[in-house]
Amino acid sequence: MKISSLAKKKLLEICKRIYDKGFVAANDGNVSLKLGNKILVTPTGKSKGFLESEDLVLVDLKGKKLKGKLNPTSELMMHTFIYEKREDAGAVVHAHPPYSTALAAAKIPLPEFLLPEVILSLGKIPLAPYATPSTREVCKSIEGFIQDHDAIIMENHGVVTVGKDLDDAFFKLERTEHYSRIYFLAKNLGGIKELTKKEIERILKTKEKSV
Repeated sequence: MKISSLAKKKLLEICKRIYDKGFVAANDGNVSLKLGNKILVTPTGKSKGFLESEDLVLVDLKGKKLKGKLNPTSELMMHTFIYEKREDAGAVVHAHPPYSTALAAAKIPLPEFLLPEVILSLGKIPLAPYATPSTREVCKSIEGFIQDHDAIIMENHGVVTVGKDLDDAFFKLERTEHYSRIYFLAKNLGGIKELTKKEIERILKTKEKSV
């Protein structure tokens, strides 16, 4: 049951990125990569910034451990649930980026029509109700959003993103945090001004032309 060294290397690279950017602290966060009918996932209790190849864990689509000296992330249930609901998902990233998680803690949803780049790349970023981490409650909390959204902010918890591959999932996390920071700064500068319906329609037309 050999795992591609490139797959391991890429997963470790993404883990280092989210750690270096301050999207996780200490042992926070978890990342997974779908490999056919198996999932390569980060272990529990290890910093994402200092993982080694042998720390990664291989599980099946139900979460049963197949290979690895450590136990998989305690949030594995959320990952397997997302892969079950999203056949197009190739990778999942869960982290606690400061601005997005601050909004999550304050239970403040991001506005939908503020930045053209977010409208075009992510659309609405929903705020899922609080659920106890590492339980089935998390799956129930995101169930109503995961089919149609690639980035979800979870109340008092953090952000989870879905991508076709690891880079895609990471960039969606990065964009969510960047947007959250801009929103926070704009609010503190005196308020935000969302785009008008006409402006939004023009933005969406440019997307249609580029397809």
